[in-house]
Amino acid sequence: QVQLVESGGGLVQPGGSLRLSCAASGISYSINAMGWYRQAPGKERELVAIITSAHMTNYVDSVKGRFTISRDNAKNTVDLQMNSLKPDDTAVYYCYANAKRFRYDGNTDYWGQGTQVTVSS
Repeated sequence: QVQLVESGGGLVQPGGSLRLSCAASGISYSINAMGWYRQAPGKERELVAIITSAHMTNYVDSVKGRFTISRDNAKNTVDLQMNSLKPDDTAVYYCYANAKRFRYDGNTDYWGQGTQVTVSS
C-alpha cells in the first residue's frame, strides 16, 4: 500500500517561511501527480499546488508568487516551500498523490494525515 508521510508543519509568524515535505512509501507502479491541499476551519478543502511527473505545476491564485512546489521522482517526495506566509494560510495541509498501485489498475488518490500550519504573531 502507498502511505504518505508529511513533515514540516508548525507555528510561524506572518511573513515567515515554512517548508513542508511529503514522502510516499510503499510500492506503487507509478505516481502521476503529487501535491498539497489545505483546509482551514470553516472552509472547504482546496488545492494549494500540484505537480505532475513531468514537473508541470499549478497553484491556487492566493499562493502564486509565494509558494513553490517541487518533486523528486526518484525519491517519491514532494515539497512545498511557503514564503511570505499570511494568517489566511493557517490550515491543515494534506499531502496528495495520484498513483497507480498495480500495473493494471487505474489511478487512485492517496492522502496523508495532514500537518498543521499556523501563521500567527
